[in-house]
Amino acid sequence: MGFSGMVLMLFLSASIICPVSGIIGANWGTQSTHRLPPEIVVRMLRENGFQKVKLFDADYDTLRALSNSGIEVMVGIPNDMLLTMASSKAAEKWVSENVTDHIKNHNVNIRYVAVGNEPFLETYNGTYLRTTYPALQSVQSALVKAGLGSKVKVTVPLNADVYDSSSGLPSGGDFKANIHDFVLQIVKFLSDNGCPFTVNIYPFISLYIDPGFPVDYAFFDGNATPLNDGGAIYSNMFDANHDTLVWALRKNGFGGLPIIVGEIGWPTDGDRNANLQYAQKFNQGFMAHISGGKGTPMRPDQINAYLFSLLDEDAKSIAPGNFERHWGIFYYDGRPKYSLNLGTTNSGSLIPARGVQYLERKWCVLDPNARLDDPQIAPSVSFACSLADCTSLGYGTSCGNLNAQGNISYAFNSYYQIHDQKDEACKFSGLGAVVRSDPSTQSCRFGIMIQPYYGSADRILGHPRTLHLVSGFILSLWTILELHSLPAISL
Repeated sequence: MGFSGMVLMLFLSASIICPVSGIIGANWGTQSTHRLPPEIVVRMLRENGFQKVKLFDADYDTLRALSNSGIEVMVGIPNDMLLTMASSKAAEKWVSENVTDHIKNHNVNIRYVAVGNEPFLETYNGTYLRTTYPALQSVQSALVKAGLGSKVKVTVPLNADVYDSSSGLPSGGDFKANIHDFVLQIVKFLSDNGCPFTVNIYPFISLYIDPGFPVDYAFFDGNATPLNDGGAIYSNMFDANHDTLVWALRKNGFGGLPIIVGEIGWPTDGDRNANLQYAQKFNQGFMAHISGGKGTPMRPDQINAYLFSLLDEDAKSIAPGNFERHWGIFYYDGRPKYSLNLGTTNSGSLIPARGVQYLERKWCVLDPNARLDDPQIAPSVSFACSLADCTSLGYGTSCGNLNAQGNISYAFNSYYQIHDQKDEACKFSGLGAVVRSDPSTQSCRFGIMIQPYYGSADRILGHPRTLHLVSGFILSLWTILELHSLPAISL
């Protein structure tokens, strides 16, 4: 594959939303076993100068915490509700409960409703192709009926499956033939209602799927060999992929449709290219890239963007990769991961969350007296990781240099912390031991969980739940065990 072809080996997601200011925003996901209290997160958003936030649901407590904050908000409707939302009555009820009530009674600045999330993804096999647009229409009609049509607009988050390039260059961009009509139907609706197209760009994924991809092209420091597309010069992947969408819109008669970057970021763990150094380099480079009002070769105006993501989420599916739980610029407890100047604070750096409550300073580790050839070790580690988060273990990760005891202890402690340090959560057939001395190393942090958050209506939002697990990760874990001469078991 040539260099220009590699430029488009990038996982993109797209959504179409309505205009926002040029201030940087943040994606706030909540797929965590222990959520920070929403009030703490909102205060952290405000103290860091974020003036817009993108949510993936319409959680009641989250929206109440955003009341009177002035922060612009996008709420979401999941894919499994699209068929229901095609009904005008259902859409009106949802809008009344999740939009109107919060705007009129609690002063929440809701500006957008995301109808579905990547509903045209190829892996869905067309399940939502015919229900997305009717839901989009119904929700927008419900907003108009509620008197919010001019204030709140709809959006449909779309995945990179919707477009590609015939030439491997941005100028070859177009929407894919098999879903062309479905995409244009949505694009026309948005254009008719004065809303822009938003694209989520992830250069990291190109490095993840193609080890031969030129690393320098993922960043903004100008060290990559530039790409010439008919006189348009591209020195970084962001500009090239952004303009691939510009060409796709242009070829279909919507060349003037504004574009917003809905998600952009870099993970910090779970893969050899997911680390603090690269994440800081990418996100700071992106902030510098957009701070002067310079856009891309095809769109040289100001870029509006939402960083992905605000916080790590330890309950996200790791089907795409172990890095999925590490996109945050803050750790799960609101501690900044690295120095990042957003241009929004006097200090020029990220401000940590305040008022965070932790569990006791104690950890669960492998009992020092346990034998590494104990036949219960492998199944115990498997059990722990299937119900906790072991994505920081493995080649190239922050905890990749642990020895056998360290790997086992990390797995045990993750399970122990996620299950609120309950005594029975450190048994592991007699292999576990609770210690008060921090087992962390210079690069590998053995965490202490935050206190469970109890939301309204007796909902326990910090209660442990089964995490998504893929067999590939368990198999890689067995490789770790075997490398340290530990017994493995069949799955």
